[in-house]
Amino acid sequence: MNGLLQKPNWQSFQPKLISCLKSYRRQDFLSDVIAGVTVGLVALPLAMAFGIASGVAPQAGIYTAIIGGFLVSALGGSKIQIGGPTGAFVVIVAGIIAQHGLSGLLIVTMMAGLLLLFLGFTGLGSAVRFIPRPIIIGFTNGIALLIASTQIKDFLGLKMKENPSEFFARLGSIARHIGTIDWLAFGMAIGSLCAILLIPKLIPKLPGSIVALLASTAAVALFHLPVETIGTKFGGIPQTFPAFAMPQFRPDLILPLFPSAMTVALLAAIESLLSAVVGDSMSGDRHNSNVELVAQGFANIASPMFGGIPVTGAIARTATNFRSGAKSPVAGIVHALTLLVIVLALAPLAKFIPLATLAAVLFVVAYNMGEWREIGSILRLDLAEISVWFITFALTVVADLTVAVEVGMGLAALLYIYRISQTTTVSTVTKEYIEDGRPHILQDKDVPPYVTILRIHGPFLFGTTEQLAQETANLSQFAPIVILRLRNMTAIDATGLHALEMFCDRLKKSGRTLVLCGARRQPALFLEQAEFIEHIGRENIQPHVQDALQRALRIYEDFSGVGGEVAHDLAKARI
Repeated sequence: MNGLLQKPNWQSFQPKLISCLKSYRRQDFLSDVIAGVTVGLVALPLAMAFGIASGVAPQAGIYTAIIGGFLVSALGGSKIQIGGPTGAFVVIVAGIIAQHGLSGLLIVTMMAGLLLLFLGFTGLGSAVRFIPRPIIIGFTNGIALLIASTQIKDFLGLKMKENPSEFFARLGSIARHIGTIDWLAFGMAIGSLCAILLIPKLIPKLPGSIVALLASTAAVALFHLPVETIGTKFGGIPQTFPAFAMPQFRPDLILPLFPSAMTVALLAAIESLLSAVVGDSMSGDRHNSNVELVAQGFANIASPMFGGIPVTGAIARTATNFRSGAKSPVAGIVHALTLLVIVLALAPLAKFIPLATLAAVLFVVAYNMGEWREIGSILRLDLAEISVWFITFALTVVADLTVAVEVGMGLAALLYIYRISQTTTVSTVTKEYIEDGRPHILQDKDVPPYVTILRIHGPFLFGTTEQLAQETANLSQFAPIVILRLRNMTAIDATGLHALEMFCDRLKKSGRTLVLCGARRQPALFLEQAEFIEHIGRENIQPHVQDALQRALRIYEDFSGVGGEVAHDLAKARI
């Protein structure tokens, strides 16, 4: 059932783990163990770094990865999803702790877990697609910038008593203390950064962060280097199981913390479902969004009970899981158990881990999560889309994430109303109008077997783009040349444009060619302004379906399209 509310039946909440185990083999288990151990090693420095950056002890990040990672894999709806702490929460978690202390954070996390359960069990999780792309890019850019700014102190080894929570105050404090650089810590941070970036290029299957962590930790332990470490700042990591402790319930904080809980729940839903989609694109599987959100809900309720912080799906670790050979959610469970074994066996060594190395790890995380290349595409859009992105980005940096999302969503709602208002036209039907419409009519056209025609009817804005992904989930059923008819698409925005770009790229990857035709005024101007024409090729933009069929014939005859000989083979197979 399409639409905002998709009420699932109770049989639809079966975790992906159960269906995978029905056809599970010994070879699959071996692959899952190797992948799980690999991801566990990759997750170790990230979990500690996210914990420290969030304003809690490093073990809080590890406990989050253990408890959250186990529950997300055991109960979730994705085949290779890895759960744990991520950079998306760093800013808001640090802000909550600064205002309400650790007890406030635990309450927010559990409230967010309950909200995620509600979204999953009611099917309202699909509402996250109503967050426009400029908002997502805006607060992703802002979070990445804030994470990087919080790590400058440890990266340079500055002698600062505190690292202010406000962005400009933090930069001012760094500027005042720039003369206190610890050159040994800075050199270690640079060396760690080089290892993280270069090692994967030299040895693709070897995580650079692990090499940097082991090398710097060994150097500190063996040579007693005078740099700030986990031991000097936190006293080390306890060598015990995560201890169960029910957070103190404070009813007076529920209303003040509810907006923060909503923000955490939305971020968890967005990032986990985005990560699951990335996992689907790699594994060829299809996740269950509602089951995934229910698992995220239970994980966020359980995590604070063991001293953890918010949990969500981690895109980079999910991708690493797949590249390491994961076959099922068992790999995610092994990842959690690997971290537990490390805590129980090697926790005393953690006191030698230098904070400069963890700062280098988070610098790379901030760069990778920032989606900086997307800024150029946003700036090519109209002023309204740019304004939504910039205001969200600016508020994330100078105010806080909750305010940024609230204001951004308000602006997006106004923009949506504006776009819809543009779709209404009133005109007199004339002979010229009738004649102009004839080339667009499909009824008298002969559609050859090497062509599949799709159409988009109505506004193609945020909240509706998922329908294109659903309709085209199985590209093997499509002909080598796909004509997308836009005659009845009344409006498009940045989210719709991104969906078209992704669809075009998927077709190219499968050896197929996309041809657009019949775009109306607003969509045509928007595609031209955003330089989508160059992305698809100007020759593959046609005024109506009649010319689009002619273009398809030329592609088929001379192989000048993107599909090439593959397209010809696909066409012959269909014929």
